[in-house]
Amino acid sequence: MASYISIPRDLSKVKTKVFFNLTKRQLICFGSGAAVGLPVFFAIKLLFGADISSAVMGMMFVMLPFFLFAMYEKNGQPLEKLLKQIINAKFKRPKIRSYKTNNYYACLLRQAAAEREVKRIVSKRHVQTKNTCA
Repeated sequence: MASYISIPRDLSKVKTKVFFNLTKRQLICFGSGAAVGLPVFFAIKLLFGADISSAVMGMMFVMLPFFLFAMYEKNGQPLEKLLKQIINAKFKRPKIRSYKTNNYYACLLRQAAAEREVKRIVSKRHVQTKNTCA
C-alpha cells in the first residue's frame, strides 16, 4: 500500500517549525505563558492554601491569553493585529464618515464661474491699460 502525503498548494502559508513541531512565535508565547503561569500556580497554592485544582484553574486563567496569542490566527493575521484593527475601528476612528461627492455638473459650474471671473479680471486690466496709455 502506498501512503500519500498532502502538500499544500500555497507554499506561502507553510510556516517553519523550530522545536517540537512549533513555530518560533508559538515557542515564545508558550514559554512566556509558562514563565507567568507557574509562579501564579505556586503563589495560589502557598498563599491562599488552596487545593491543587483551584491553583490549576487560576494558572490556566492567567496562561490563556498567551495561548490565544500563540495559536489564534484569522485570515493569516495573528491576534494582536486583529485586536489593533478592532480598536482602531471601534475607538480611534470616527463612527460616522462624511461622504462628499464631487458632482460633475457642479464641477462644470465652478469651472464656468472661474472662467467668467478670469475674463472679467482680464477685461478690467485691458480697459485700465488703454486708459493709462492715452
